Amino acid sequence: MNAVPLPSDAHVMPTYGRLPVALSHGQGSWVWDTAGRRLLDGLAGIAVNTLGHNHPRLVAALQDQVTKLIHTSNYYRIPLQEQLADKLVELSGLANVFFCNSGLEANEAALKIARKFGHDRGVESPEVIVFEGAFHGRSIATLSATANPKIQAGFGPLVPGFVRVKLNDIAAVEAAIAAHPGVTAIFLETIQGEGGINPARIEFLQALRRVCDQHDLLLMLDEVQCGVGRTGKWFAHQWAGIQPDVMPLAKGLGSGVPIGAVVCGPRAAGVLKAGNHGTTFGGNPLAMRAGVETLKIMDEDGLLANAEAVGATLRKALAEGLAGEAGVIEIRGQGLMLGIELDRPCGVLLTRALEAGLLISVTADRVVRLLPPLILTHDEAHQIAALLVPLIKALLAEPKP
Repeated sequence: MNAVPLPSDAHVMPTYGRLPVALSHGQGSWVWDTAGRRLLDGLAGIAVNTLGHNHPRLVAALQDQVTKLIHTSNYYRIPLQEQLADKLVELSGLANVFFCNSGLEANEAALKIARKFGHDRGVESPEVIVFEGAFHGRSIATLSATANPKIQAGFGPLVPGFVRVKLNDIAAVEAAIAAHPGVTAIFLETIQGEGGINPARIEFLQALRRVCDQHDLLLMLDEVQCGVGRTGKWFAHQWAGIQPDVMPLAKGLGSGVPIGAVVCGPRAAGVLKAGNHGTTFGGNPLAMRAGVETLKIMDEDGLLANAEAVGATLRKALAEGLAGEAGVIEIRGQGLMLGIELDRPCGVLLTRALEAGLLISVTADRVVRLLPPLILTHDEAHQIAALLVPLIKALLAEPKP
């Protein structure tokens, strides 16, 4: 690619394997690099840019908010925080909300709730059931709940108190509860994102709800990546007709402004009290305005229905384009959260897609991940497939490593 020279990144800590491109601006589902090349955004900042780029109503709202208040402190009431909490409670049917800055912080708060829930019931060493393939963050606690040994390596000792079982195996969950009397919560992503777009089956989620009610456990559903309309419902677990006790959110809730939230149902709503938890930046007026406006625009513009319909178009186009390809294991996911699992590592597709004019992700080594903005059109869905399918076919035609 013929990118223009960029300032040196020698003083940026090398924690990312970055692609050889820098983006300068965007419009809708498209972005431009610093060389002026237009790229179709099939990633949305990893499920963050719900409304795409430069959405006129969001931009106007954020510009207005910047002229008023960006940050105050949680020493004081923040009306926008109350407004966003009211909306999240309305949409989820739950009880109250704690606001923070990211998905990691939301998951960390959820784990603190699980532990205090246990201590309040006299459990000396509370434990949380987690799942193979999980990813909940990179702090020491959320890293311990995560199942990826590559990102855990070098950061031991990990935090104890986690019992790991196989996803979609209710018998394994029940056996873990029987073997670990200190279990106080079950914690999982409704659809695993970093783990390879692996959905928890509807019947499994329903069974977990019954098990948690039977044993007085917290059902904690991490919707950081799959929530906020991405699957065609406000929250992915709503396809199963259940409610969690604790639901971490982040990513798409602020359409690019850092935000996190933990939404709690009645069983968990009273666990944290004044002084038990807190944050400096969490729930600040700018982030809250972003959340309020994001949900308002999603509602007014019918973006849940759009995610479901355009996601179906994209999935069909991919399935038709890749039909008969033996190296395609499965196309899975829901709405605008799709994964294409191949029979070999496919990290090279990141660069090849970029060169073809498409932003994607590869996760779990062999899964092409698509998380485009929820404003994606049917025509743009077909364009994603038209760009991506030939790249996958070409990769599969190469000798298998």
